[in-house]
Amino acid sequence: MKNILFPFLVGLLILTGCQSKPDTVKKDVAFAKKEVKIEIQKKKEASPEQIVKKPEVPILCYHRIRNILPDDGPNMKVYSVTPSAFAEQIKALSENGFHTILPAQLDEYLTHNGKLPSKPIMITFDDTREEQFNIGAAEMNKYGFKGVFFIMTISINRPKYMTNEQLKKLSDDGNVIGAHSWDHHMVTKYKGEDWEIQLTKPKKKLEAIIGKPVNYFAYPDGIWNQEAITQIQKNGYKLAFILSTKRDSTQPLFTIRRIIVPGTWSTPEFLKAIQSSFNK
Repeated sequence: MKNILFPFLVGLLILTGCQSKPDTVKKDVAFAKKEVKIEIQKKKEASPEQIVKKPEVPILCYHRIRNILPDDGPNMKVYSVTPSAFAEQIKALSENGFHTILPAQLDEYLTHNGKLPSKPIMITFDDTREEQFNIGAAEMNKYGFKGVFFIMTISINRPKYMTNEQLKKLSDDGNVIGAHSWDHHMVTKYKGEDWEIQLTKPKKKLEAIIGKPVNYFAYPDGIWNQEAITQIQKNGYKLAFILSTKRDSTQPLFTIRRIIVPGTWSTPEFLKAIQSSFNK
C-alpha cells in the first residue's frame, strides 16, 4: 500500500508546486514592468539649451574623391579631394587617435549624455558618387573607420554613382545611409508635394534598399529653414545636418554642423581645421 501511495503523494506535491508558479511569474513580470517604467521615466532628453552647451563633435563632409584636372573651376577644387590626399587624411586621423562615431551615438551623447570614445569624429559623404564607395569606404576600412553616406535618390544606379548593391553593402558593413533629398534642390524652395518627393519618398526608397530605418538627413547645400525642420520631424528623421554655418539654438538636433574638406588643405591644415572649427 505504501508503494502505491508514495508516487501519488510525490505527484500531488509536484502538481501543487506547478500550480503555484503562475502567481510568482505574474509578480515577477509586474515587478519587471515597474522597473522598466522607472528606467524610462529617468531617461529624460536634454533641453536645446543643454545640448548647445555640450562640446561639438567634429564632423567632416566629403563630396568628390578625384584628381584635380587642369580645367577644373574653383568650385571643383573646393569640393574635390585627391585619392592620395584622402588616404593621408584618414591615416592621420588614425595616427592621431581619432575614433569614428555614427549618428546614433551622437544622438545618444547629445540627448542622454551617452559616452563617446576618446577623440570622436564623424566622417560623412554627400551626393552618392561611386568613388565614395570604391575609394572612401575602402580606405576607411583599413583603419576600422565607419562613415555616413547621404544619398540623392535620383542618382542611384546612374553612371559614376552608387548602385543599390553598393548602398546595401555599405549598410551591411556597418556604415550609415542617410537621405540627401531626391534631386538636391534646396529645402527652402519646397512647396506642396515637394515635401513628399524630397523627404518622404527618398526615405522609403533607401529603407527598401538597405532593409533598415533611415533616420538622418543632410540639407542640400547645407541650407535650411524652420518649415523644413518641421517637415523633417514629421517624416521621422531624428537628426539633420547642415554645413559650417552656426547651429540653431532652439533646434540643435536638426542643425548639426559639419565642415567641408576642400582639396586645397595639406594634412597639417586638415588636422588644424578640425581643432579650430569645433573647439569654440
